[in-house]
Amino acid sequence: MKDFSDYRKNYSKSSLLDHEIVKDPFVLFKSWLKMAEDDSQIDEPNAMTLSTVNDKNEPRNRVVLMKMLKKNGIVFFTNYESKKGDAIKKNHNVCISFFWPSLEKQIIINGICSKISKKESDDYFYSRPLDSQLGAISSDQSKEIPSREYLEKKFNEIKINSSNIIRPNNWGGFFININEFEFWQGRSNRLHDRIVFSKSNNDSWITKRLSP
Repeated sequence: MKDFSDYRKNYSKSSLLDHEIVKDPFVLFKSWLKMAEDDSQIDEPNAMTLSTVNDKNEPRNRVVLMKMLKKNGIVFFTNYESKKGDAIKKNHNVCISFFWPSLEKQIIINGICSKISKKESDDYFYSRPLDSQLGAISSDQSKEIPSREYLEKKFNEIKINSSNIIRPNNWGGFFININEFEFWQGRSNRLHDRIVFSKSNNDSWITKRLSP
């Protein structure tokens, strides 16, 4: 058995005090995201954990990349027939989280997921490097395959005939319409700052502080 009970970290880099809380959570989100972008210790500031629930009520987490930040939410791209795509089709409620250890910051976000337009998916797909486009075509994401060699052979066969690449209908973007943010800032003595923004019926934001 491996015992982790003695692992300790003192959080002391920053704070989220009441007078620093803004009315619009997207302003705070962009501010923290910029800090993550500027931090040399963070390779992918747009990496986020996406949580879904399937039709058996089983939760599943995986890391995906935020590719667009819009007025009311976030866009990421995937295979619509993957495990996450299938789960979202049956349950549009999702949770995502960003964790930047070097900043001692975490953001947990709840929202409703829906497909973006075909044009938006096309625009992003054709902006990707050719090999990334071919990878999306080659992969039947989440489906069982016989070997690594099978996948590479399929990729290379498609690449040979890649004069006219078309985005697969089962690959595209999802938009997460955000209805709640929780901003977590690590503090000393485990007295962390936790600020929640919840969207009201009139689309304004209700703010509250949670006990750590």
